Amino acid sequence: MEIKKAEFVKSSTKESDCPDASIPEYAFVGRSNVGKSSLINMLTSRKKLAKTSARPGKTQLINHFIINDSWYLVDLPGYGWARVSKKSKEDWKQMINDYLKRRKNLINVFVLIDLRHEPQKIDLEFIHWLGEEEIPFCIVFTKADKLGKTQIQSNQTIYKKTLAGSWEELPRMFISSSEQKVGREEILEYLTDLNKQVNWE
Repeated sequence: MEIKKAEFVKSSTKESDCPDASIPEYAFVGRSNVGKSSLINMLTSRKKLAKTSARPGKTQLINHFIINDSWYLVDLPGYGWARVSKKSKEDWKQMINDYLKRRKNLINVFVLIDLRHEPQKIDLEFIHWLGEEEIPFCIVFTKADKLGKTQIQSNQTIYKKTLAGSWEELPRMFISSSEQKVGREEILEYLTDLNKQVNWE
């Protein structure tokens, strides 16, 4: 896939305010500071499409971007950021959950996980929730440039073993680095395949 056009559409505070669900869309979500905005900018080759910040919690709304005038890329708020009120955390969680369960044109969720760390409870709980709700998803490990090849393989193996304890079939997994553009072609190819499966090119 070649992304020729990527434009911001709108930000929404709830699923019912999102753009018309007439084309397929793919959501990107993960723990705060996982590198989500950087990954989106890397995939689209647009340095400032999604807002990046050294301060976690920058994304607080459901942000829609239209790609090649044919599908939506959705930037969801990060979860697990400690420096917000308990109410804000609950509001964000409810907003994300409502969107993921109700959005009819949502084809797949890309769950971003920082490969440098051992499996985190909050990530595993979110992944299991997606499974329980039967929401299609894959995993994108981020910040691979911070690790050597051996450590990348070792950390990914740990995740696979952890998930294998409760999953009959493991989700699709990608290794990525926004800094080095690792994983870009593989993820875009996967998006192309998903679009074809739902009769959108």
